Amino acid sequence: MNLNGRKFVMVSSTASAVNPGSPTAFEYWETDGVVWGSYTGDTVTEGRFVGTRDGDRVSISYVHALVAGGTAGGKSSSRIETGDDGLLRLVEEFTFEGDDTPHVSVCAEVA
Repeated sequence: MNLNGRKFVMVSSTASAVNPGSPTAFEYWETDGVVWGSYTGDTVTEGRFVGTRDGDRVSISYVHALVAGGTAGGKSSSRIETGDDGLLRLVEEFTFEGDDTPHVSVCAEVA
């Protein structure tokens, strides 16, 4: 399993409503277990992340500029699942810096 060059869209999140017409889109890159990428979407102007993958677990730190102004950042841990169609899903548990409230999002790979 490798995330290099894979693209995902957010399908659900406990932190905010997901706009199905313009969901947050993620692009992943990976080399030797190091993972990094970028994302943009309905609430995010521009975002970046970096971390590691160990088996089916991905741990990252992220930061993004908000459409509403300001920035947000935090840490997350994702579990990689493979669907019946062979596409990946990322089930992510995350928190924002300065707020220990746990959140969960699900991202689906784009074919």
